[in-house]
Amino acid sequence: MSVQILEHEGKPAFALMPIEEYERLVTALEDAHDAATIEDFYRRLVSGEEETFPAKVADRLLAGEHPVRVLRSHRGMTLQQVADACGVTNSHISQIEKGKRSMSTELLKKMAEALRVDVELLL
Repeated sequence: MSVQILEHEGKPAFALMPIEEYERLVTALEDAHDAATIEDFYRRLVSGEEETFPAKVADRLLAGEHPVRVLRSHRGMTLQQVADACGVTNSHISQIEKGKRSMSTELLKKMAEALRVDVELLL
């Protein structure tokens, strides 16, 4: 590796290297990050921390169906059960599922807890 160290006030401040070498290092770091992410996901999956969903759930989400409706259905919960768990009316939940109403941050957290999913899955 051909690297030139540039100093500032007598201390190493910059490393100058050919672009090909820089790109190789960036690729290696990205690969290492991807591997660590996959390893972490696998560990959580095996330990039961990470939940998987049936293909039909994923298909419904990918088709654009509202996540609250899909996950409520997957959990076998009624509108009223979710509403009670979140402290709102079943009409409120219905409007969210139809895209006519959005969720506050507080309700989003309650909804995720009621449906036993990460908040990110509901966004």
